[in-house]
Amino acid sequence: LGCFFVSSSSSFQEYITMGKVHGSLARAGKVKGQTPKVEAQETKKQPRGRAKKRMQYNRRYVNVVTGMGGKRVGPNSNADKMK
Repeated sequence: LGCFFVSSSSSFQEYITMGKVHGSLARAGKVKGQTPKVEAQETKKQPRGRAKKRMQYNRRYVNVVTGMGGKRVGPNSNADKMK
């Protein structure tokens, strides 16, 4: 069943259990099966090549949003909404 007996030179003996690690395979995929299917949304295509570099330059150096202490604010920051 997953246990085996080890005898050592000392006066006591010990059992080492070989534990079950990840549960039974009958429950595999349970959460994914319960999750409702949501259709992918249509997204606007990202610019490529020169246009992408231009967009990155404008975002990083032209329209710079600064937070407290003059530090640049990351793209996921809510610092500008705090004001």
